[in-house]
Amino acid sequence: MLAPAFAQESPRITLDTSQAMFSVLAAINTCGYDQDLSQSLPIRSEIRSEVLKAAQSPQAQDALQSLCAFYSDHKLPDPSRQLAQYVSLGLNLTDPPVFSLRVKEADLPPDATYVLGFVPLLQNFAVTTELSEIWKRHRADYDELIREFHDPVSNMLLATDMYLKQPSRYTSSRFVVYLDPQAAPSQVNSRNYGEDYYVVVSPDAAGIRLDQIRHAYLHYLIDPMIGGRTQTMQRLAPLLDVVKTAPMNEAYKSDTSLLVTECLIRAIEAHLIGGSRGAETPQLKAVDTAMHEGFILTRYFYDQLTQFEKTPEGLRNSIGDFLYYINVPDEVKRATRIEWAATATAEPESLQSLTNKGTLVRLAERALAAGNLVGARNFATQAMQRNEEPGRALFVLARVATFSGDITGARKYFELTLKNSSDPKILAWSNIYLGRIFDLQDNRQSALEHYQAALKAGDSSPEIKTAAEHGLKEPYAPPVQRK
Repeated sequence: MLAPAFAQESPRITLDTSQAMFSVLAAINTCGYDQDLSQSLPIRSEIRSEVLKAAQSPQAQDALQSLCAFYSDHKLPDPSRQLAQYVSLGLNLTDPPVFSLRVKEADLPPDATYVLGFVPLLQNFAVTTELSEIWKRHRADYDELIREFHDPVSNMLLATDMYLKQPSRYTSSRFVVYLDPQAAPSQVNSRNYGEDYYVVVSPDAAGIRLDQIRHAYLHYLIDPMIGGRTQTMQRLAPLLDVVKTAPMNEAYKSDTSLLVTECLIRAIEAHLIGGSRGAETPQLKAVDTAMHEGFILTRYFYDQLTQFEKTPEGLRNSIGDFLYYINVPDEVKRATRIEWAATATAEPESLQSLTNKGTLVRLAERALAAGNLVGARNFATQAMQRNEEPGRALFVLARVATFSGDITGARKYFELTLKNSSDPKILAWSNIYLGRIFDLQDNRQSALEHYQAALKAGDSSPEIKTAAEHGLKEPYAPPVQRK
């Protein structure tokens, strides 16, 4: 059997800025988005002033008036939700001047769809105000923020990996943190689109919300480990009956995997609190808070993690036992003795992650990321049978074949993916994979054609550019397997 030599190799964590997000946030700030303005870094007000100064021509004034009328007409009572819908939109747009959608309109998250009419108005506004020039003037400021927060974010993620004994590995999924000082510094927006996780965060004078970035990162690590465990989640389903009146988000009360994942994350976060251990410690207070909010497995997972710390096994190898040994009647009995808190702790704005985890394609992607090839194949096959996002489902099947060493099946599914997907990222990686396959088959001309196609697919991600350009430079050679 052929080894999965042409599997994707790319960095999985990025701290970055986005010109598309800059443009969207600059536009809504100009139209009156003022949340936490007094706590924001001075650059936020500077950009607002520069945009207003640039919008003096009659054409720019007309563009600004139309843009702000749309913003006003689509304003939500909750400023956090108001920001969230534009963050979702910004994450799904390419850079100016085109601002084209990264996915098909039908695949946009609901909150981004609600403000989709903002895009043509933004295009006109960006051109008439020369918004790209303002971006260029402040690019150095944004780069300085990246430098300032690179080490704190990296160190926090590294500490998380070390605690979980999480080995470094190459994966096609990405965890991207976008910094933009134009958003309210009190807000952290996290999103899960397919296999990729995004966090949009704004610093203030005190720094950034590292705790909420870590929370999103834990979802990035743990969601795939729990996804696809259908039988286990069915066994744990009685827990949902106990939490019906708890103050937490309603999504946790209807999806066992969401509830279990959040309980495990809360337990990990409690263990990562510094200081002494024992009764009445900050760690156990955090566990107690989570339990009273409805996350009723937090204490169980906390105790499991206490033992986990004493073993060499990583979380990926331990989580099966964690789940297997949950005694549902005992946990139900413990939960019935809990008096629920009046309110739950505010979470990062991530409704898109909470509401879209149940589709077959997402389950397939999560199972694949967890190394569950059988589960990924089954979910993707079911998705194909229901005609659910066939492009993404075929891409999962192609990668299952890749990691199974089935080069013939991989080629077939990647070629079908190209015919059935319009997602630039999927198209780019499918072409890169096919280029590697043809290189392994000594068909250099076909390989070159696919590497070129990858560069033209419409996704400008650095890892795609690097992989495609490397393929153009020299034929793909599989990494040496260590025995």
